[in-house]
Parts: sequence; C-alpha cells; structure tokens
Amino acid sequence: MNERTATVARIGTAVTIAYASTYYLPAIVAPAMAADTGVATTTVFLAFSAALTVAALAGPMAGRLVDRRGGRRVLAGNSLVFAAGLGGLALAQGPVGLFAAWLVIGLAMAAGLYESAFSTLVRLYGSQARPAITGVTLIAGFASTVGWPLTAWLQAAGGWRSACAAWAALHLCIALPLYLSLPRDPAPAAAAIPAAAADTPATRPRAPASAAWLLAFVFGASWFVSTAMAAHLPRVLQSGGVTLAAAVGFAALVGPAQVAGRLLEYGLLRRWSPLASARLASLGHLVGACAFLAVGAPAGAAFALLHGAGNGIMTIANGTLPLLLFGPHGYGERQGLLMMPARFAQALAPFAFGLALDAWGMPALVLSMALGAASFAALAALRAPRA
Repeated sequence: MNERTATVARIGTAVTIAYASTYYLPAIVAPAMAADTGVATTTVFLAFSAALTVAALAGPMAGRLVDRRGGRRVLAGNSLVFAAGLGGLALAQGPVGLFAAWLVIGLAMAAGLYESAFSTLVRLYGSQARPAITGVTLIAGFASTVGWPLTAWLQAAGGWRSACAAWAALHLCIALPLYLSLPRDPAPAAAAIPAAAADTPATRPRAPASAAWLLAFVFGASWFVSTAMAAHLPRVLQSGGVTLAAAVGFAALVGPAQVAGRLLEYGLLRRWSPLASARLASLGHLVGACAFLAVGAPAGAAFALLHGAGNGIMTIANGTLPLLLFGPHGYGERQGLLMMPARFAQALAPFAFGLALDAWGMPALVLSMALGAASFAALAALRAPRA
C-alpha cells in the first residue's frame, strides 16, 4: 500500500466514525434519549438541527485552520472535541445538558466531516487530489451501513448512554491515532506545490465571482434534496402507492447506489471534467422523480437508484468543483464558506419537506425536482477557468 492509499484509508475510516457517531446517531437513539432526558423526541432533533447550524457557522473558521495549521493537527484535535461532545451527551440529564452536548458536537462537525477531510487532501496533493477525495467518499459512504446497526447493538446491550460513550471511545482509540499517523502537512507556502510547478496569481484558475454564488446554491439545493430524501424517502414512496415493506426495501437501495455512483466517478467519469460529472449527478434525482410521478409504484426502485447514484457523485463534486474553479490556494476557508448554505439547508430540509409532504402528498416531489432542475441550470452556467 503506497502512502497516498494509506492516507485515504486512514482519513476515510476516521470520517466514517465521525458520520456514524453524529449524523446517523439520532435516528437510532432519539426516542430513548428523549424519554430519559424528559423531552419530546422532536426536541432531540431540534438539538441536532442546532448542531448543524453551529457546524455551518463555524465551517469557514475550521477551513481557515486547515489552511493555516494543516489538516493533520486540526483533524486530530477535533477527535478530542467529538469525544467531549459525545461524552457530554452520555451524561446529559435534561434539555440544557442535551443542547450543550449537541452544540459541542456541532463544533466538531464543522471541522471533522467531509469538508475538512477534502481540505486536508488538497493541502497534501494540490490539484491532484481528486482521486483521493473520491477514495475517502467511497469508504465513508458506508457510514450508515456501519453506524446504524452498531449503534442499535450498543443501545440494546447497554442503553443509549453507553452507545454514546462507546462512540466517544472510538474517536479516542481509533480516529485520533489514525489522524496522528497522517503525513506531516507541507508548509503553507509549499502546500500547493503538487498542483503545478508553482502556485502564483498568474497560474491559479480564475473563475468569476459569480461562480462562487452559483456553486453555493448548487451545494445548498443538493443537500436539501439529499437530506429531505434521507428523512422521508420511504414515506414519499408510500405516497405513490408502494407498500411499506417495498418502500423500506427500495429506500435501502440508496446506500449501495451512492457507492456505485462514486465507483463510476472513480472509474469512467474520472476522465471527465468534475463539472461534467456534477451536471450528470444533478439529473439523477430529477429524472428518477419524474419517472416516479409519471409511472408510480413500478418506478419506485429506479427512483431510489437514480437518486442515490446522483447523490453519491455530487458528494465528490462538493470537493472537486471548488478545486477546479478556484484552485488549491485558500481551499479550506473557501470550502467552509461555500458549504454554509448546504449546512443550513441540511438543518431545514427534514422539517420543511415534511410539511410539504403533509400538505401535498406525492406532488411534494415537485419541490425537490425544481431544486434539481435549478442546480442543473446553475451548473450549466458555470465554466471551468483557464489557468
């Protein structure tokens, strides 16, 4: 195993632990957590939304830290923050402790999920980081596959508090050593050397300022759709005549489809521009939802597969498009700024799309389809700059 492959494996494993212990935690522990702390289940999800909001606000600062201090230090230190937040969650006795712990976890999420991982890889490998970014998403794509069963088993064995404490221990015993074993970061002035012979204002890509606004919109729209479907896909399928058992089965196809989309990006699509890959990905949900609205239940599996594949490729685009359009210089802070709308959309999506589903039923898909169409239009308007 060469050094780059080992680096991807280490970061991918640690990021898998980060997503499994935070993003995918409430779905399993929320009812028991609510009952034990004396709050409603919706309050637990409100605290989780507050954590996502904190992650959005702190994202640019986290990216700036990676740019200035290096990803190895930031990611390793952030493992301690994850452990502190999850440990606080295990000790929470009421709403104050619950919200306080989730806010700490939100700070950790700002510097411990894909954005900081991508920034670390760009710092190490410059404009050649695309295959490494794809590799990390391939590994971390199994976070729900690992996280949900493991959390459920831990909760059944010792309760939700033990499950949170166990995840805190995994951050300390696995994620922290993995991050500490990463290659040392190049000095800030040399961090972009792998991108070209030199990183100077004359050789950096020069995308217009409007490109940043378009890209921020694309990320926000795609994350809204992704999070809305993660929360409501079985119910959406049922609204179109799919039985409960089949809806659960179709929804389970999303995870493998995401990994398949990332494998496609790693293989065939790596010869394409990241912009072309992103345009293709933005059509996945749109085409699948159109088929489901037109045909109904018989198109349920195709809808789930197309949505999942598009979402998987778009996750990679979150890391590769800013690199293509703006280059490696200042990548971390820029990534944090571009992802702010996405984090806010992620916090809003389950509630907002749930209201639309309550009011309209299956035609609520028109909302997500409109966002998909707008994303494609924004991506079509973007052009890769010349160095």
